[in-house]
Amino acid sequence: MENEMAYVEKIKEWFAINGGDFLVDVIVVLIILIVGKFVIKGVRKSLSMSLKKSGRVSEILESFILNVTSKVLWIIIFMLVIQKLGVEIGPLVAGLGVTGFIVGFACQESLANLAAGVMIALNQPFEVGHYVELSGATGAVFEMNMMATTLHTPDNKKVVVPNSSVWGSTITNYTALDTRRVDLVIGISYSSDIGNAKDVLHSVLKENKMILDEPGSTVEVVEMADSSVNFVVRPWCKTADYWDVFFSVNRGAKEALDQAGIEIPFPQMDIHHHGIEGFRS
Repeated sequence: MENEMAYVEKIKEWFAINGGDFLVDVIVVLIILIVGKFVIKGVRKSLSMSLKKSGRVSEILESFILNVTSKVLWIIIFMLVIQKLGVEIGPLVAGLGVTGFIVGFACQESLANLAAGVMIALNQPFEVGHYVELSGATGAVFEMNMMATTLHTPDNKKVVVPNSSVWGSTITNYTALDTRRVDLVIGISYSSDIGNAKDVLHSVLKENKMILDEPGSTVEVVEMADSSVNFVVRPWCKTADYWDVFFSVNRGAKEALDQAGIEIPFPQMDIHHHGIEGFRS
């Protein structure tokens, strides 16, 4: 009990001597934090406007630069706050160097994600909104930060892919270019006329207004399959029209071939039964 009372008395004595200065320091620290917050917000806004005005920076790279800038400025502000509270920065920085080495060794995967994020931001293999395949995941790029890339799949699932996996594997960007080729395989029966079927398929492509004249479409026999003679049908279209062309050509080909009396066969199998002498059911 006596020790507790002595401790309380020491606190009262410290506040009596240093309370005024401590209160001033606390107020100054709060001002630094509040002003720092608005300064960082202003810097981010100005930097964002400059990057957009340049027209040479993607949304991903812009987001990366803004995030790094914010974190660096906050570190500077916290160093000022610590110094104002009477903590020596020199020994702290030296201690952080040793601690940083230990933490860095323990967080190699996180650092790998960070390094990969920098490479993605600099090389810009995709942008927000692009439809991509990353490390086995497919979807539209929704967001990218320093650690991971977030995709939204066509069936509305959210997929988060670590940046190290993104940069360490093949990146397929389906919407980076203005045009795409639609690849279809359409089969006809062996008894059908190949030339007539080819003309019908060409007419289907010609009637579709979304299909581009250049480069030209391809309709050729590609395979003698088990039950059909298969054509490859390869029209070109604007990337935004890909799925509309895919579905409309499939439907149009079926209707046109039916109208022309050309059979689209289903898989068939001929079974030959050889009787076994002496066997009776």
